[in-house]
Amino acid sequence: MTTERLAPPLIADEREMLRAFLDYHRGTLAMKCDDLTDEQLRLRSSPPSALSLLGLVRHMAEVERTWFRRVIDAEDVPLVWSPEGDFQDAFDDGTATRHEAFDAWHREVEHARRIERSAPSLDVTGHQPRWGADVSLRLVMLHLIHEYARHNGHADLLREGIDRTVGA
Repeated sequence: MTTERLAPPLIADEREMLRAFLDYHRGTLAMKCDDLTDEQLRLRSSPPSALSLLGLVRHMAEVERTWFRRVIDAEDVPLVWSPEGDFQDAFDDGTATRHEAFDAWHREVEHARRIERSAPSLDVTGHQPRWGADVSLRLVMLHLIHEYARHNGHADLLREGIDRTVGA
């Protein structure tokens, strides 16, 4: 499997630029997982860390679900792997599979895209209970770009440790 990842435009309006950079980072995470077995995707970085590529995919499904569905859309949906709200729970991937993790992640990305596209502007707000504050869709998109970029750095190192594949 080879992930198609489109480069963001060099010139676009704010919303299109944010959308494109978020999709670019989503594609980067998927690309880092291309052509690996479930066992390879579950390989952990180094003890005691539970960090793995499959754990990152599961974690980002939780992040997408939280910020777009729970915060912006105010849906009353539980987290998938983090029933107590601890996002680190998603990293515990001992029995996880590519199919299970990527299905959940793809579903959450599609929900997020639907929510973002249906919002009349980036100024739409939702409430982030952890912060005790209202946040804009603009902040959510920037936060997700930051979250993916940070974790894609982890994914680079994990992938290199698995099969020496490097580069974005």
